Amino acid sequence: MTIMEMLGQSAILTVLGIGVVFSFLIIMIICMDALHAVLHALKLDVEKKETTQAQPVAAASNNAVIAAIAAALHDKQ
Repeated sequence: MTIMEMLGQSAILTVLGIGVVFSFLIIMIICMDALHAVLHALKLDVEKKETTQAQPVAAASNNAVIAAIAAALHDKQ
């Protein structure tokens, strides 16, 4: 097998490999679009809002965190 035959064969394999990858990507994009359409039709793409509201953090806990950070910085020096 000559160098030119090997180069020709490698070019064919390269083109086939790239073709397989791009065809898979196209199929994957089509499937994702179809899945999006199905989820949208079934109204499953809407996020539900949380019914409970977050409780405000007490000021005492903020002061405790600040004191802990200050103590850690003081010990570091």
